[in-house]
Amino acid sequence: MKVLVVDDDPDIAEAVTLCFQLRWPGAEVIEAADGRTAIEQVRRENPDIVVLDVGLPDMTGFDVMRSIRETSEVPVVMLTARDRHMDKVKGLEFGADDYVTKPFNAMELLARIRAVLRRTHRDPDESETEMFEENGLRFDFAAHEVTYNGEKVPLTPLEYKLLAQFVQGYPRVVPHEKLLRSVWGSEYVTETDYLKVHVQRIRSKFGAIVPGFDPIANERGVGYRLNLAHER
Repeated sequence: MKVLVVDDDPDIAEAVTLCFQLRWPGAEVIEAADGRTAIEQVRRENPDIVVLDVGLPDMTGFDVMRSIRETSEVPVVMLTARDRHMDKVKGLEFGADDYVTKPFNAMELLARIRAVLRRTHRDPDESETEMFEENGLRFDFAAHEVTYNGEKVPLTPLEYKLLAQFVQGYPRVVPHEKLLRSVWGSEYVTETDYLKVHVQRIRSKFGAIVPGFDPIANERGVGYRLNLAHER
C-alpha cells in the first residue's frame, strides 16, 4: 500500500506515518509539506490513500482536495484542528471520504482509515451476475458500472456503494441508519452529514445527464428510496 501524508507540521506527519507503519508494516509512506507538492505527488505516485491537512502554507486543504478530484478518485481523509461542522461538510462536498479532528487518537485515525479503505474498494461478496434494469437505469454489478439512458454515470466507489443500497432496496425506502451502517460502518450511524452530501453528489451526476432528474427520493425522517419516475 502506498500512502501520501500531507501536513506541514513534522510532528503530525510523523504521528500519521507511525500509525500506518504499525498497522501496515509494508506500507510505503510519502510525505508532502505543502499543497502544490501534494497535488504533484498524487499525479506522479498514484497513492492508495491520502491523509490531507486542511491548513497548509501555500493553499487550503480544500483547494488541494478540489484539484485532486479533477484527476483522481483516490480515498482522502482530511485532518483539521478546527472542530467546526461546516468545515466537515465543506470537506465532504469537495470529495473527501472522511474527516478527523486534531488532536486525534491513533486508534481513532486507524479505525477511520480502515473504514475508508474498506468502503472504497470493491466488496468481494458482491454479486458478479446480478443486473438491475428499470426505466433507463442499468446497474451492472459484475462490471461495476452504472448507466442511465445508455450514458455512463461517473460515480466514485463510495457513491456506487450508496446507490447500490437504493437499487437493492428498490422500491422500498432504505432507512438512514441502514445506509450509514452498510456503506460507512456501524461507527457512523449518527453521521447524517455524510449521507446528505453523497446523496446530493449522486443527484447532481444524474442531473448532468438529464437536467431536472432526481433519482433519489427523500422520505423525511425515515430514509431514502430509488425514484425512477421520470419522462425520458
